Amino acid sequence: MTEAVLEKPTLSPEAPGKWLDRGYEPLYELSWREVEELQLAALKLQFDKFSTSVAALEKLARREGVSRVDSLEDALPLLFDHRVYKSYPLALIEKRDIRKLNAWLGRLTTHDLSQVDLDGVTMVDQWLDRLDDFGMLIGHSSGTTGKLSFVPRSQVEFPAWQRSYYEGQRATTGVDPYTDKVETFFPGYRGGHQMMMKMLGLFNIPAAGGPEHYHTLYSGHISSDLLSLAARMQAAEDRGELEQLGLDPSLLKARDDLIAQGKRREQDIESWFFTLFEEFRGQRVKLGGSFGDLIKTARSGIAKGLKPEFGAGSFIMTGGGMKGLKDPPADWEGFVRDYFGIETIGMFYGMSEVMGMSPRCSQEHFHIMPHTIPLLFDRDMKLLPRKGSQTGRYAFFDLMAETYWGGFISGDQVTIYWEEDCACGWKGPRIGPEITRFHEMEGGDDKITCAGTAEAYNDFMQFVSGDA
Repeated sequence: MTEAVLEKPTLSPEAPGKWLDRGYEPLYELSWREVEELQLAALKLQFDKFSTSVAALEKLARREGVSRVDSLEDALPLLFDHRVYKSYPLALIEKRDIRKLNAWLGRLTTHDLSQVDLDGVTMVDQWLDRLDDFGMLIGHSSGTTGKLSFVPRSQVEFPAWQRSYYEGQRATTGVDPYTDKVETFFPGYRGGHQMMMKMLGLFNIPAAGGPEHYHTLYSGHISSDLLSLAARMQAAEDRGELEQLGLDPSLLKARDDLIAQGKRREQDIESWFFTLFEEFRGQRVKLGGSFGDLIKTARSGIAKGLKPEFGAGSFIMTGGGMKGLKDPPADWEGFVRDYFGIETIGMFYGMSEVMGMSPRCSQEHFHIMPHTIPLLFDRDMKLLPRKGSQTGRYAFFDLMAETYWGGFISGDQVTIYWEEDCACGWKGPRIGPEITRFHEMEGGDDKITCAGTAEAYNDFMQFVSGDA
């Protein structure tokens, strides 16, 4: 470990969550080669802590024969793939066996979830509410694969997670959410336990200056129960067997309402945005929404002769892709800038399983900060070298995780540039703008041959799911 890095009090291997306390700028002055040993020291500490306190990691390490981590390669067999956070039997959701679901999640965290009060809990939303009351911050995926993935984060991680989000916004837009409060608009739900909704509620409301300054398309929360059974319910309905699932009538009504809402969403967004244009004309704002939402609103506004006039310093934070839009403008960002009259469009790359945000620079690359150790694997799950530019499956160790194991194999194919020659001036490995999901490339399937031995990993998965 280099002395220059060791002398920085905010870069202690014992506290990666504090590495951003002086802002993102000092981190982007460091080459990733300067912090390799620091990262390894932090990873060793994580393994030493979690290998005896997170049941799932303890089991995997034992079955892979890993008793210590002296190199990055030692830890590769311990990477969780995306199956781990959705490894519970689906029957637990269908039968609302919340106690067993809670016990399953307890294998993935240092928190003793057996102490959570589950009396009277029969729904997933109620369970997640109780976990929030207990001090957890469980966020889940949208369930597009048929099952929700539950990430076992907690209030312990919140300060570092918030800092990462806010510093990511400041890096990509120049606006500091801690000190510069801006009226904020998001064309979606007010909240929910789905990870993006949870993050927006946790971070956008304080950054806007309070609930009255955070404006959403819908006032309600997205239902985790509906998301958890969406694929199952649709399949049953296609077979004419929806009633045979024996679901609560209120859940069926909520599903009907959600479907109806989805059918009118484009009209709702259009009306909502156009109302905002008038109510906040001349004011400084922050706009959110997917690429597709912004493009469709701009097209509709042009067709109707409606033009927003927001105040100086307004900015857009976007992500989420085109959301089914088949014919975006070739220069969609220029199109959106011209229509909304907003020059600054900020983005960062991230996912539910990692707290570290990678903000987009002026050259449209996403720079990874040192609290995330990035990895790339080829299709045979062989580690790709850290040199030049490499394209493969993205994996990482999230060093900010304090109550769960941060090693994860994603479903994203990315290109990482390791030579730190970006014209923006930021150092660190950077991810190129083209990011693809393997399940989209392979017709909905994403099979991972894990970094560890297949037999040991399969045994481990049986343990996590409760079968061993």
